[in-house]
Amino acid sequence: RQKSMGAQGKKGERKANEPVTRVYTVNIHKRIHGVGFKRRAPRAVTEIKKFAQKMMHTEDVRIDQNLNKFMWSKGVRNVPFRVRVKLDKKRQEDEDADSKFYTLVTHVPVAGSYKGLLNTKEE
Repeated sequence: RQKSMGAQGKKGERKANEPVTRVYTVNIHKRIHGVGFKRRAPRAVTEIKKFAQKMMHTEDVRIDQNLNKFMWSKGVRNVPFRVRVKLDKKRQEDEDADSKFYTLVTHVPVAGSYKGLLNTKEE
């Protein structure tokens, strides 16, 4: 049986159309498994972009320079296994843009272990 999309559909639309900030831990290791050595760091950056598109429902994703440097910090082959990122969904300033929102992905430094860190929503 199908449920009616009355209030549920509208609520989802309303939430999708608001700026929001979330912090995630992305497991890069599983996303670049089987990728050749010379494509690992570029693929890792691409996978972060795909992750941000999926989580924030925006086509326009922008990677911060510090996050890019962190992903390349150990070279093209030895990409860090995990990375903590902050996803900021923001409104476009450009009025003739295709979409209303874009996502800015920035690096959140982690001291020590990634264990026990939860995905959080910031207000």
